[in-house]
Amino acid sequence: SFCRVASMVAPLMGLPLSECKISPSRRIPSAKRPLFETLDSPVLRPLPPTPYEYAQWKKAKIGLDYHIEFNRRLYSVPHALVGEAVELRITATLITVVYKGKQVTLHQRHGSGRFSTQSHYMPESHRRHSEWSPRRFLSWARQIGPATHTVIQHQLENRPHPEHGYRACLGILHQARHYGKERLEQACNQAVKISSPTYQSIAFILKKGLDRHSSSQESMPEHDLPEHGNLRGSSYYH
Repeated sequence: SFCRVASMVAPLMGLPLSECKISPSRRIPSAKRPLFETLDSPVLRPLPPTPYEYAQWKKAKIGLDYHIEFNRRLYSVPHALVGEAVELRITATLITVVYKGKQVTLHQRHGSGRFSTQSHYMPESHRRHSEWSPRRFLSWARQIGPATHTVIQHQLENRPHPEHGYRACLGILHQARHYGKERLEQACNQAVKISSPTYQSIAFILKKGLDRHSSSQESMPEHDLPEHGNLRGSSYYH
């Protein structure tokens, strides 16, 4: 028995026409095979070499880390397109990035890890590819306070490439616009104390006002720290 159309069709693929049962019917008493050879066969064309693949389209904007996001996975694009709007052509197997009607890159879907980064799209120097750089983020954080600097340094050091931490760095530093520098510094201090220097922890502390209390550690949800297999140290950025 067949559970799906695909499983029913599969055995028929590649079956020679001569082996198919083509018998007369009530509406067409004559044999169907001669009718097929006379009417249909002369106008048939070969199937396309590549099977049709369903695709959906989505608009996206390229982030400071020269990646676009789809289904919680990040795909790299040429760094010269940072900040530009692109279109994504998404199939079951591929992500194609289209800019102004032209394909600029494609990635296999469902790979391992959160990032799909093609090294030839990286700038020659990560620290000079745009106005944003690890040094600038660290300098900005240092102006707020030592705890904020520690958090930002953690974001930059615990990524395969520093640029992968840019979004988190911006998210953390922009908290000062709403809550002020003093509260952000205190929230970062609390996050460092509980060994969770992440954007999620800091945003939670500020939202709940836990930076104003010494009991933050008891009220905070637990967050696992990312793996530390790629630590660089502060000297990497100078």
